[in-house]
Amino acid sequence: MDALDLARWQFGVTTVYHFLFVPLTIGLGIFVAGLQTAWHRTGKEHYLKLTKFFGKLFLINFAMGVVTGIVQEFQFGMNWSEYSTFVGDVFGAPLAMEALLAFFMESTFLGLWIFGWERLPKRVHLACIWAAAIGSNLSAYFILAANAWMKHPVGYEVVDGKARMTDLWAVLTNSTALAQVPHVIGAAFIVAGGFVLAVCGYWMIRTRAPMWRSAARAALVMTAIAGVVVAGTGDTSARLMYEQQPMKLAAAEGLEHDTASAPFSVAPGIEIPGVLSFLSTHDPKAVVQGTEDLQKRFEQQFGPGDYRPNQTVVFWSFRVMIGFGMATVGLSLLGLWLTRRRRPFPVPLSRALLLALPLPLVAVIAGWLLSEIGRQPWTVAGELLTASSVSPGVSLAEVATSLTIFTLLYGGLAVAEAVLLARHVRKGAEEPDPAPAPERLEPSLMY
Repeated sequence: MDALDLARWQFGVTTVYHFLFVPLTIGLGIFVAGLQTAWHRTGKEHYLKLTKFFGKLFLINFAMGVVTGIVQEFQFGMNWSEYSTFVGDVFGAPLAMEALLAFFMESTFLGLWIFGWERLPKRVHLACIWAAAIGSNLSAYFILAANAWMKHPVGYEVVDGKARMTDLWAVLTNSTALAQVPHVIGAAFIVAGGFVLAVCGYWMIRTRAPMWRSAARAALVMTAIAGVVVAGTGDTSARLMYEQQPMKLAAAEGLEHDTASAPFSVAPGIEIPGVLSFLSTHDPKAVVQGTEDLQKRFEQQFGPGDYRPNQTVVFWSFRVMIGFGMATVGLSLLGLWLTRRRRPFPVPLSRALLLALPLPLVAVIAGWLLSEIGRQPWTVAGELLTASSVSPGVSLAEVATSLTIFTLLYGGLAVAEAVLLARHVRKGAEEPDPAPAPERLEPSLMY
């Protein structure tokens, strides 16, 4: 094992950990804003209780996401200086827009929302949480646009061995980004929906308070709608992958040779003829390129080397992403059906919602592994190899030391996060005060 291997492990470990908080922040912010909007419009106290309850969970998660996200940018200069040198001019623009526009917007209005209770007019206070939630989604857009450029570089030219941006608009409207952004944000809403459903399931097992049913129904609707968005954008992403990242597509299906009417592999040895061709091109007879044939073409185009990603990881990541994601969305649809027409939540459904908490989290992590490992051995597709991106002056011992420190630090943060969330969930939200009983008049006052 060399410094490159450990640098990849370090970036992978820290990114996966950070990515646990990002989708929850994106989806939960909108959910909390929706709850506060319902309170503002109806005046019903249980919406206020739910807003403050889930708002605290949102803030805990947001704080942890900020702390773990800072490390990501430091690694560009520490372990990946050659990469930073090559992409700095292109990457710098969307990252600067994310920090100076989206994150400042998010953090500023979130601060106003935290300290604005009973101080700001209700409409202004409501606008603050919506601005913060929109800011977090806008932040995701800029970061995903930069990430999409690594998979499908556009709007640039290479000058003196460095990528120079020639068209910012092309970078921000990259076809890969336009498909990836709604796909990832939709997945974030599924994660947030799964989290809310697990919390509501826990409390509906303990109490039959109507407000938990109300929150759970809202989360079921959010998760179901997000599932439709993810499925639709996933179809678009598959067709773009066929055109722009054929090696990733072939590895995700374990397809070794160019094949007409290519089958979709449910699992090794279980194939559905023509489905992969249809998903990739909407033509069940189309030819899909295979890894071995692509390897030969890439050797002729880019020179000797192994251009195949880790096919085992890519293959199973794809199936875990689809399987666990579909299970979460399927559970939400089942929940909507079982609780239609104001029917109470069955206890088995509440338990299932609680136990299903890990499913969407595992699905989004699997999706990230598919996306990033499937791009290997490139950091920038067709331009910069991962092996040429690592910092030349960083030793194996230095990377091992920083990896050990980050692993221990993140382990401690994981415990702190779990304790804080669990403590707040167990504490619960204050149940709305019952409506006051009609005042009874004394007999002597009735005449």
